[in-house]
Amino acid sequence: MWKGRLLRACLVVFAMLAFTTATRPAQAQANFDRPGGDYHSGLIPSGDPADCALACERDRRCRSWSFNYPTDVKDGAVCWLKSTVPARVHNNCCVSGVRGAGVVEPKNDKIETSIDRFGGDYRNFEAKGGSEGDDECKAACTADNHCRAWTYARPGYAGKAARCFLKNDIKPPRRKAGFTSGVVR
Repeated sequence: MWKGRLLRACLVVFAMLAFTTATRPAQAQANFDRPGGDYHSGLIPSGDPADCALACERDRRCRSWSFNYPTDVKDGAVCWLKSTVPARVHNNCCVSGVRGAGVVEPKNDKIETSIDRFGGDYRNFEAKGGSEGDDECKAACTADNHCRAWTYARPGYAGKAARCFLKNDIKPPRRKAGFTSGVVR
């Protein structure tokens, strides 16, 4: 009798796990690459990882993709379409995903991913590239009493090097790939 109850309990747990896994949307992963399985690459003039995800959706052969941020304004961003789903590897150069996974930007009250607050700049400087750059930019704004908002541009989006723009006015946000912004005061 207890074996029957245990079996039913296991089946219920298994069914719940299968349901939650099946209904959870796939998401692209920022700061991850999927090396291998490439069959096509192309420039993405917009510099937006969402365009790479869309290219995969439109190609029946595509199973996964990797988007490489530009390293220079003239070189541009590159989209790699893959016929397999290679394991992901942490790398700040990229955003990767599987077919059916759009790009979902992380939501946070303090940092605005893929947002540019154009204008209101009173100072800008070269910043560290990679994932530490937006932290450096935010810290510089927080430490400066004149600064009300900031925008960090990844390398290749506002010049060869990463740049931090400190602002004395809070301008409206606008979606722009490769940029991260925030309001401090």
